[in-house]
Amino acid sequence: MKAIVVENLTKYYGDVKAVDGINFEVEEGEIFGLIGPNGAGKTTTLRILSTIIKKDSGGVSIFGYKLGSDDEKIREIITYLPEEAGAYKTLSGLGYLQFMAGFYAKSKEEFDEIIERGKSIANLGDRIKDKVSTYSKGMTRKLLLARALMHLPKLAILDEPTSGLDVVNSIEIRNIIKDFVKLGVTVLLSSHNMLEVEFLSDRVALIDKGKILDIGTPVGLKDKYSARNLEEVFMEVVR
Repeated sequence: MKAIVVENLTKYYGDVKAVDGINFEVEEGEIFGLIGPNGAGKTTTLRILSTIIKKDSGGVSIFGYKLGSDDEKIREIITYLPEEAGAYKTLSGLGYLQFMAGFYAKSKEEFDEIIERGKSIANLGDRIKDKVSTYSKGMTRKLLLARALMHLPKLAILDEPTSGLDVVNSIEIRNIIKDFVKLGVTVLLSSHNMLEVEFLSDRVALIDKGKILDIGTPVGLKDKYSARNLEEVFMEVVR
């Protein structure tokens, strides 16, 4: 079964076609990256797939569930981490994870498992007990990623997961994402950082002005366009 199937997906904002009839598929267990400049349609696509905003036309299925008719089922198996997400600053990091775990756990044993997994992902040591308001941006982002992954969703939708982070924190978050794919989590992510996505993704879709320009593995796309990296690939495609 495909994790995601998107067919002729379209979304307008007034007269602006933010998503212009795009098509792509994501295999179960892969990391699939949507890459392109700001305003390309990446975030709109992720919000549609996350059931946050409605599509205007086209079809989407997520693990066999149809967007628009099976939205509740879809929400049960996905997680979504927006670029500008925040955690409750008055709670401790641990308190935040405990609060969020309450939405997923069906037993005390499962609750404890989720919390331990969340603490491991966040990797904040004793700072997990401090208030979120005292955290750096990198610490907060790791806490939010822990919230997104700790219950082992079937699909994690991550919008600019390392946005604004330094190299050390970015590498740590990339490694966390890769490790969780090994546990059976499928990942759809967006980024304007094409070099980062090149190292992280199994396959990528190049998107600009609401249209998907090409799809392939990073190596395959570089070979196709005789490019050294995905940034050069993108520049060749938009020409």
